Amino acid sequence: MLESAIEMNNYEPQTSKQRSMTACGDGVNHTARMDKDALDLAKLGKAAVLKVSEAPQLSGGPGGLIYGFLFCWLGTLSVFMVISELSSMYPTAGGQYHWVCVLAPKSHRKFLSYITGRLKGKVGLSHSLTAETGWLTTAGWIAASAITGFITSSLIQGIAAEAHPDYNATGWQGTFIFWAVLTAAVVVNTVLSGLLPYLEILILIFHILGFFAILIPLVYLAPHNSASEVFTTFVNDGGWYTGAFAVIIGLNGNAGAFIGTDGAVHMSEEVKDAAINVSRSMVASVVINGVLALGILLAVLFTQVDIDSVANAPYPFITILAQGCQSTSAALIMASLVAMLQFCACVGSVASASRIMWSFAQDKALPFSSKLSRISRRTTIPLTAIFTVFTIDLLLGLINIGSTTVFDAFMSLLLESLFLSYMVVAVLLLIGRVSGKVGTNGPVQWGPWRLPSAFGIVNNVFAIAYLVVICFISFWPTELPVTPDNMNFSVLVTSFVVLFSTIYYFAWARRVFNAPEIKTGF
Repeated sequence: MLESAIEMNNYEPQTSKQRSMTACGDGVNHTARMDKDALDLAKLGKAAVLKVSEAPQLSGGPGGLIYGFLFCWLGTLSVFMVISELSSMYPTAGGQYHWVCVLAPKSHRKFLSYITGRLKGKVGLSHSLTAETGWLTTAGWIAASAITGFITSSLIQGIAAEAHPDYNATGWQGTFIFWAVLTAAVVVNTVLSGLLPYLEILILIFHILGFFAILIPLVYLAPHNSASEVFTTFVNDGGWYTGAFAVIIGLNGNAGAFIGTDGAVHMSEEVKDAAINVSRSMVASVVINGVLALGILLAVLFTQVDIDSVANAPYPFITILAQGCQSTSAALIMASLVAMLQFCACVGSVASASRIMWSFAQDKALPFSSKLSRISRRTTIPLTAIFTVFTIDLLLGLINIGSTTVFDAFMSLLLESLFLSYMVVAVLLLIGRVSGKVGTNGPVQWGPWRLPSAFGIVNNVFAIAYLVVICFISFWPTELPVTPDNMNFSVLVTSFVVLFSTIYYFAWARRVFNAPEIKTGF
């Protein structure tokens, strides 16, 4: 949410003329005067039609959590420097799947001709890869909107349980709260969409103030552990072969803390001067959120608590706050702040998920694309896509009533899908960099935000290595021996998305998929 707040400083509403062009279609009007953002989008054959607006503790322990966090922070910063370079070249709501279409080499691409609403000719590898990347990104962001809403509902139940010890939280209650949270997020994205830029600024302020509201009481009121207990204590309660491997498995939780930073990318067509401002907002978000998260992490780890009571608590985070501040009331207030911030993240996730779905549907890559690609003439926002994301999330909430394990498996798409999409574009950018196809003298030009040549290559390589590590361990269970309750089913869910999208592509979408027109000379 921080990157959204930063970029919304550059929010630019549509003029009446722009709304009129939006209602007529999505082709670029080359006879009209176009600003720089529209020119950037025109490179992809698109118009700016929307421009309005506890695994680480189990595997690794305190020491593993801190050093794993630092590694993931550095890795995430590296990844989003790569994403920022791409976003600066082509700021589009499609993000990853558009960049794949730009960077895929010509030897694997056969351009499609668009005749009477259909694409004819053989499908090249780049188009298949583009479709797969789009599905991964779309699925990942739908999962993001669901999981942020689910975390919010879980925190609300945790607050109720801490305030009323006799309260027995159930799955069906959690699902109803989850639905209420999603409904409120959709209201903000639709009815209050005109106020969203101002709300984002308030969220940024609330984000910073909330950090100090939690940090200061923990630092000054809680009894503290020693530095050696925090920095040199490693745990292997997951039954892994070595302590080092336990720390590696624990990286999953740290990597997930930075998920969602590319949400700014999918709002690019609603941001003024997106080619520079979106990139700046993502890098600033990773840096600032990393500093704030490290501060909270150290404060919590230095807080001396009754380990047994925390381990057996249904909501350990709230129990740590209560014991650290020695006040249940203070813990409830701080937990409420976290719940509110999670709700804000849900609002942003719904916005990003709907934009990537809308953009992908514009290219006829999804079922019912003609409906999903519609936007409201009055508000110029993708209402159909927003309500589709909302409906999918509501249905996912039903799974939680029957089995939290199955629900968690679906939510695993949040990490795997997005990280795999990052990896694809990072590899293609590195190939373009080394081959000279991306650069000052190449067919693909850099945008205004980029890293120096040598440092850019080194950073690109490190980002890919980091993504390989995280994607590999994300399919592992959190502990041994593996049982149905602790099994990591994410490999099945991710494979299902890839398999379904592949079957749909070759059965139908390849005949209608309108890949963006690339004007690069590859």
